[in-house]
Amino acid sequence: MKRTLHRLSASMASVFSFVFKDTKKQSDLEKLTRHIMELNKKQSVGQIVDAASVCLKDILDYRFLAFVIQNRNKVDVRTYPGTCSQVFEKLIMKDFVIEDRKKLVWLNHCFVQGGVVQESDVKDMISFEMKEDNLHARMYMLPRHSLSSRHTDMVNMIVQACIVALCRQIKMETLQNAAIIDPLTGCYNRREFACQLKRHIARAVRHKTRLSVFMFDLDHFKNINDTYGHIAGDKVLQTVASVVQQNMRTGDVLARYGGEEFIAVLPETGKEKAMELADRLRMQIAGQTIMHDSKIIRISASFGVAELDRCADMNKIIQDADAMMYRAKLNGRNTVMPGLIKLVRGFDRSAGTHAPAVIL
Repeated sequence: MKRTLHRLSASMASVFSFVFKDTKKQSDLEKLTRHIMELNKKQSVGQIVDAASVCLKDILDYRFLAFVIQNRNKVDVRTYPGTCSQVFEKLIMKDFVIEDRKKLVWLNHCFVQGGVVQESDVKDMISFEMKEDNLHARMYMLPRHSLSSRHTDMVNMIVQACIVALCRQIKMETLQNAAIIDPLTGCYNRREFACQLKRHIARAVRHKTRLSVFMFDLDHFKNINDTYGHIAGDKVLQTVASVVQQNMRTGDVLARYGGEEFIAVLPETGKEKAMELADRLRMQIAGQTIMHDSKIIRISASFGVAELDRCADMNKIIQDADAMMYRAKLNGRNTVMPGLIKLVRGFDRSAGTHAPAVIL
């Protein structure tokens, strides 16, 4: 970090001495100084990148800009304007050595056929790599005009300012996440889940919206550990967490509740929709093929679903979901059970007899 700050200071000193020789160029310098000061006030990675995009737009008026940041086992992509194409996607995958496109997370884009970047634009794309101890990123840009040496220096200064700000923010977020994130699965831990659920319940009560919780447990997980070893068990947990996270909505909260137990809060969701989501996730989990030491591991999960009632009691909704999960186990596993179910007699047309039906 000190090395980066030194490089940035040296670059700024060089550009300052050059720019002040021409009063017409002082406007850009003032813009640059103002934007870099604003950039360093930002308190999230997204805000820092947004501030850098505004700065570059103000000074260079680019056609296209993208910040691509390696984030553990995935790559976050922000584009300005917010459109993209397969041409640019392929370029990122090549530069970051990615084989699975699912590892790309498009944070602010609308994916359209063609998009802003065309095949012919790739050769004109300017790329700046950002590498520090905790940062691997690239900035891609299509300027409207060819860059002068002065503008190239200014872009390099903005890149260096981004490196300093991003490294600082990533370190802060890493420390914060260590207290709330389960290190194995990347889900929230149990303590943080309780905080999240409490906030969401308060919001549901205030706005009079529905809220549901589901809890699931991996079936016969002890057998997996005993048969294949704990490393294989960890791999299973990581796979399941990844599958569930990828198939949940933005705003839903997933946590690792115990050894092989997970729990989720679904804001603005009734029990019926929560059951639909839980059943989709159950099928996704059951469809996984996990390889370990050339052996195939098959898994399944049992889900319990509950909805917030008038009591708005955090402990009660968790207990209801847990009770339903236990019933799912008794019901043969690899199934979903709702909260507060009752059986009535319904007429089965195919059999011509009355049969039990579930009423939610």
